[in-house]
Amino acid sequence: MTTLIHPVVLCGGSGTRLWPLSRKALPKQFAPLIDGKSLLQLTLERLSALNSQITCIASEDHRFLVQETVENARIGGRQILEPVARNTAAAMAAAALLAEPDDLLLFAPADHHIPDAALFAKTVRSGVAAALAGRIVTFGVVPSFPSTAYGYIEAGAALEDQTSQSVVRFVEKPIAEVAQSLLLHGGYFWNAGIFLVQARTLIEALRAHAPDILASCERATAAMSIDGSFVRLQREAFEGCRSESIDYAVLEKHEAIAVVKFEGAWSDVGSWNAVANLYESDEDGNRLSGKASTLNARNTFVHAPHRPVVALGTDDLIIIDTQDAVLVASAACAEQVKDVVKMLTEAGHPEATDHRRVGRPWGAYDSIDLGARFQVKRLTVKPGAKLSLQMHHHRAEHWIVVQGTAKVTRDEETLLVRENESIYLPLGAVHRLENPGKTMLEVIEVQTGGYLGEDDIVRFDDTYGRVTSILAKVAK
Repeated sequence: MTTLIHPVVLCGGSGTRLWPLSRKALPKQFAPLIDGKSLLQLTLERLSALNSQITCIASEDHRFLVQETVENARIGGRQILEPVARNTAAAMAAAALLAEPDDLLLFAPADHHIPDAALFAKTVRSGVAAALAGRIVTFGVVPSFPSTAYGYIEAGAALEDQTSQSVVRFVEKPIAEVAQSLLLHGGYFWNAGIFLVQARTLIEALRAHAPDILASCERATAAMSIDGSFVRLQREAFEGCRSESIDYAVLEKHEAIAVVKFEGAWSDVGSWNAVANLYESDEDGNRLSGKASTLNARNTFVHAPHRPVVALGTDDLIIIDTQDAVLVASAACAEQVKDVVKMLTEAGHPEATDHRRVGRPWGAYDSIDLGARFQVKRLTVKPGAKLSLQMHHHRAEHWIVVQGTAKVTRDEETLLVRENESIYLPLGAVHRLENPGKTMLEVIEVQTGGYLGEDDIVRFDDTYGRVTSILAKVAK
């Protein structure tokens, strides 16, 4: 009988290393990075070979991004929402506490790229025996070069199941000379940060090595609330939890750990150089994505999903183009992108953390233009979806339907506005936009007024369970 594995995807991450594509509001795991799909969607599709019911652990701020990705991947499961980020030990503790004691949990980061899904599933299954024997099973990637960006696992003797090995020690990200010596020595693997463990085993390991983290998570799960597929951890208890990785909190202190070798391609996609390596290079070492092209260039990576970008006469460059920001960097400085984000944040540039296009549970809006007393947005509303019933104190709005049919509430009126038609919403009008059709609704919204901030909103009713207040400081 095949043992059922319960995948748990860790969806945390701030998104600073792949700026400007990845930002705090849309970290790399949610950004369309490979063939128009996000790393999270690719992860869910890969894990669905083990179980179509998958648990995701994510920030409350990213709940609708996770939900949309789950729908696109066509899998089921639930989403555990963290009110604040508290690293992997707390996230894994919460998932284990919400599982059955005998459940075999596979913890996998949302932002890794593993192209051979079949080999990955086979490797995971080969670790089942060691996990059922009470061990925490890690997966070590056979290193292909002396990387200084990954931690390492030193493997010991083969265990009784004959598919796993004992773990001698974990090695922090080494300097180049040490990484080279590890590969020459042999018996070392890259630490992929993927774990297979029974819920009861993980809970007991936390109780032995990080009892304070476990206690905080016990309080947070005991007082949780459920909203559809969302499981909300109790805020106060979870905020009081110490923030630490599972590596420091448990693994470096625990004895019953096994490692299973994974011989396929793997990347944590931790820098733009790592992203570049996902693409085939031409004879000059250039790697191109989207509408990118080169002329007399060498070893240049260009990511251009929206418009033509040409690299002329460049060498060892990274060029990343988005709708509102461009990064041009030496390939040798790829690991310093997070410092750019810090610099832009301190300078007050919103592009450091937010994209022009903002996802919402009902669809998305794209801020096309902005002036002193006007703003133009493109709204896309999913079939059957609707915005909150709301009003504004400081702005009026004009809606022009360019695709589909809109159902509009304006004070006491309910109107159908069809393609190429428009409607005016005066300042103070109570209004709502809905898509009653079966195709995407697209609307151009022109805002006019003395204040156009997203916090000028009074929400009266909302389908998606967002906080309702007199001046809710959230977007539509």
